[in-house]
Amino acid sequence: MAEQLITQQGDLLYQALLDRRPIAPLTESHPGLTIEQAYRIQEHMVGRRLATGSRVVGKKIGVTSQAVMDMLGVHQPDFGYLLDDMMLASGADIALDTLIQPKAEGEIAFLLKKDLQGPGISVAEVYAATEGVLACFEIVDSRIRDWQIKIQDTVADNASCGVFVLGDRLVDPRHLDLSTCGMVLEQNGEVAVTGAGAAALGAPAAAVAWLANQLGRLGTPLKAGEIVLSGALAAMVPIRSACDLRLSIGGLGSCEVRFHA
Repeated sequence: MAEQLITQQGDLLYQALLDRRPIAPLTESHPGLTIEQAYRIQEHMVGRRLATGSRVVGKKIGVTSQAVMDMLGVHQPDFGYLLDDMMLASGADIALDTLIQPKAEGEIAFLLKKDLQGPGISVAEVYAATEGVLACFEIVDSRIRDWQIKIQDTVADNASCGVFVLGDRLVDPRHLDLSTCGMVLEQNGEVAVTGAGAAALGAPAAAVAWLANQLGRLGTPLKAGEIVLSGALAAMVPIRSACDLRLSIGGLGSCEVRFHA
């Protein structure tokens, strides 16, 4: 794919974000699009946001469950960039018209106190570099029409990042077994989905190690002070109308968010 097309596709995704209007899958018009090219499109799209004053505050890991990997026909996760204007605190109230087709995921977020520069990062090194973990909602939002995505589409679209909502309790992960931490996500007081830490590549810290090593091959570290979203612990919950969501993770506490028309 020529550089001009990389720029063009990144601009289309950025405009879709601004207009709150989805576009056709990139892989429809460019069936030969590779994952490597998709990351270059992602870089251009994110760069457009940074040029307007947004700031990188972390990274997210997507496609961590085997079911989603099978759906997309891939054998590894993907990643995207978290920006300061995506970050919200527990109790946030979100207008539905600020997003396109949002879905909620319950996750464990890592707050780093040291840089992690791969390759070669181990799970033990992830724990040593972590200030604490928090319950977290990731509100994913695809700029691709009707979520008709292949892995190249979601990678190009900054891993379908929307916004994320952090709980207010920071916990030392070395006091917990994050793989067995149970999660309950409620919508309007009713249980929507349940899950556990093991859904994120078998262990959330293993997902963070994967990301550190993947970025390390590109010469990019995970930095002290950054937030890393380690992957969904259960299926996504579509948000189609005003609602209240509450997430509880054993040992980590809770996180809440409200959507309004």
